[in-house]
Amino acid sequence: MTSKGPEEEHPSVTLFRQYLRIRTVQPKPDYYLEAVRRLKVEGHRFPRTIHMTFVPDEEVGGHQGMELFVQRPEFQALRAGFALDEGIANPTDAFTVFYSERSPWWVRITSTGRPGHGSLFIEDTAAEKLHKVVSSILAFREKEWQRLQSNPHLKEGAVTSVNLTKLEGGVAYNVVPATMSASFDFRVAPDVDFKAFEEQLQSWCQAAGEGVTLEFAQKWMHPQVTPTDDSNPWWAAFSRVCKDMNLSLEPEIMPAATDSRFIRAVGVPALGFSPLNRTPVLLHDHDERLHEAVFLRGVDIYTRLLPALASVPALPSDS
Repeated sequence: MTSKGPEEEHPSVTLFRQYLRIRTVQPKPDYYLEAVRRLKVEGHRFPRTIHMTFVPDEEVGGHQGMELFVQRPEFQALRAGFALDEGIANPTDAFTVFYSERSPWWVRITSTGRPGHGSLFIEDTAAEKLHKVVSSILAFREKEWQRLQSNPHLKEGAVTSVNLTKLEGGVAYNVVPATMSASFDFRVAPDVDFKAFEEQLQSWCQAAGEGVTLEFAQKWMHPQVTPTDDSNPWWAAFSRVCKDMNLSLEPEIMPAATDSRFIRAVGVPALGFSPLNRTPVLLHDHDERLHEAVFLRGVDIYTRLLPALASVPALPSDS
């Protein structure tokens, strides 16, 4: 983040610097902290309570964090009506807001076959069968990529992505292994028939031959969508503030995975929104950064958003 000299630094930037020093993962600007601090200092009070949650393990699936927390009586006691979570930067003048997200399926396919010496033409090897499955999955990947590229109205979150992330097997150059495995990171679009998609994965394994099995390291099966029209009073309040501030919104499906999926799954509507426009998407990049002016404007945006959302009148769902 670019800064001025110490004598000119904005107090919000100083707070952000302190925040970065205590982070143990890649920094994400926490507009909530500064916006809430400002509102408290100014003495504002609202009909609804604003809660801030700090939970672990979001980067590795959230299974020991938010997934457990939403089932706890402590979460239920909050009587949460709506939630805000992180978004992604937008390199244009617009701001991206996420109303749903793809489901992470982490899949490991293991193939077993005849072992032997590396100098021989051995039939029915683990590598041959694994190659067939990998080819089928990468062909599906190419089909989804072409579907995305051919339709200018589709965003990345609306199609299913997959990447081959791990290949394992073998002990030496001259030994044909009895077992090999490939791991894939699928991000399944929310409109996919999950049962049919899993059956497709199983059929690719069966077509490769005997001894090819599939196991899931992660499989989210409960995608939910937060409505983005005026039938949803939370969206109405959110979008009204953005309109008043002349912010252009681009509603999308989050291509990655956040803790919002656990919140939506228990019936709480949620939006993923980080007020980062005119900023390149540098998730987990070696040079992930944020310009000071973008951060300060983001604080201003949240200082307007939070009062509007915390003042939404009582709803039937609150009970």
